[in-house]
Amino acid sequence: MTHHRDIDTGPPDEYVEAEIQRLLVEDPAVAEQGITVIRRERALVLYGEVESPHRREEILRLVSERFPDVPVTSDIGVIRAQAPTEIEQLP
Repeated sequence: MTHHRDIDTGPPDEYVEAEIQRLLVEDPAVAEQGITVIRRERALVLYGEVESPHRREEILRLVSERFPDVPVTSDIGVIRAQAPTEIEQLP
């Protein structure tokens, strides 16, 4: 008799990690290659940096919509890059 410990939790963790990674790269609204999916205890952590808080929220929304039963936390930082218009011009 085989024991299926994860029978109620959906696909294996590695599969979910790969699916989230693929989703972030292939979804045209996100197309984010700089995010890594890391397993930490019972949750998945999205790790990396994006250019704006809005972008981070968009990534988390996309993942939670596609994988509603997967506990996901964010360790996504925001790169504080200045827009070209904010560069100081020297006289």
